[in-house]
Amino acid sequence: MDDSTQKHTEHLQTKIHRFHEYLYQPNAKPTTNSLSGKINTYDNFALKFIFHIFLVVNRLKTGQGGGRKLMIKKSGKKCTSQKSLNSYALMFLCSYALVLFSTHSAFANPVKTADSCKALRAMARVYMAGGDYTKAQPLAENALTLAKTKNNSEAELYLCFIDLAYLYKNQGRLNDAERMCETGLELQKKLYYENHPYIAGTLRILSAIYQEQAKYTLAEDTMKQAIAIMEKSHLPDDPTLAPFKVDLARIMTAQGKYEQAEVVYLVALESINKSYGPEHLYTAGVLGSLAELYARQEKYSEAEDLIKQTLAIQQRVYGPEHHIMVPAWLTQAEICRAKKDYTTTEKLLKKALVLVEKHCGTEHPITGKITSLLGQIYIEEHKYTQAESTCERAVLMLENSLGSENNYTAMARNNLAIVYIHRGRYSEARQLANIALNTLENIFELNHPNIARVHETIKRLEQPTENTTELVKLM
Repeated sequence: MDDSTQKHTEHLQTKIHRFHEYLYQPNAKPTTNSLSGKINTYDNFALKFIFHIFLVVNRLKTGQGGGRKLMIKKSGKKCTSQKSLNSYALMFLCSYALVLFSTHSAFANPVKTADSCKALRAMARVYMAGGDYTKAQPLAENALTLAKTKNNSEAELYLCFIDLAYLYKNQGRLNDAERMCETGLELQKKLYYENHPYIAGTLRILSAIYQEQAKYTLAEDTMKQAIAIMEKSHLPDDPTLAPFKVDLARIMTAQGKYEQAEVVYLVALESINKSYGPEHLYTAGVLGSLAELYARQEKYSEAEDLIKQTLAIQQRVYGPEHHIMVPAWLTQAEICRAKKDYTTTEKLLKKALVLVEKHCGTEHPITGKITSLLGQIYIEEHKYTQAESTCERAVLMLENSLGSENNYTAMARNNLAIVYIHRGRYSEARQLANIALNTLENIFELNHPNIARVHETIKRLEQPTENTTELVKLM
């Protein structure tokens, strides 16, 4: 197989995984009295049709279906069938045409309003699976409007709410996402029994929203509730549970619970390696998250090994310059910063910033987060003029996207406080540091590393000295 075919094939495999992660739901039976039992036979039909075609072709290609690759005899030798590779594009076009046809037919016939709503959701989900949330947004919003105005079933309505919650979360519209998800969850609870796996999936999305809002305790409790539900219908080592555990580990990492997070990561990773394999893109993403944890623990050697594995897999599929690799670049930048390789660190952060601004826009939280990290590096490089403008911009961006009571906003304020100390603006620095400390103490336990960093900034302000060179070490 040539390099271009390999790259194209693995890129489509990634789409398959993303469909599976977010869209595919277990075939658990709804409650006997709910209307959803009559609806489920059509619900998501177009989307699941696309997904299953991809899945069948993928399993033929990779041998996942029965542990064997599809083999054909040729000149007395076994070889991998190239037909399965060449069929990817045709399968996708046919499947996409089916969705378009169903949408057109539904709008042409008012009786099929419910079908048109489902078709709009299916199209929106195709775009979301590819990360194109701008194109998905009008489709998902129109689907919700149709579901509300045309008296669609509650099952269709809750799906519209949850789809929009997922979309808004990825756009950084966290308050809108929370409102949509909680509304969808309430409708969902009316249709299914208390411990239905569908509810666990929705709780997982809600937990991710809470995490972005810096509601870490609530995020952890919600994720544990989701896992408890899944464990009632799945074995402990079922690979379906692994993504839930990975998300829990990420929450624990953010809270500074590093040892607990590592244990959860390693358990999940064992299952992921068995089900997806060590070279799968999802495996690479989890390795990247574990590398981030090791970097926070200052285990830079382990972190560097893992991040190299992550980038090798991702670059093979996406090429060297793709926004999907931004999290890995940020971890790599932290490793370089620890080595005092500021040139490489700055280069990585600037590359990441360009891509997220292009893909997500300047108002997205990730743009503000990277800007804050870049300001931090300027401080360590003693580039205080650049640091001041960058840190001020980061504070403004994060206040607008995440709000004032967020840990990322607090740390951006702490960075700006350090710049102001170097500028001799002590009163402003003290005010910023105190606000940052109050915010963090309301979010984390008092032994969190970020709280310790802000305490060090305040301690320097209280010392009767003009020498601030040592303050850079606090970064």
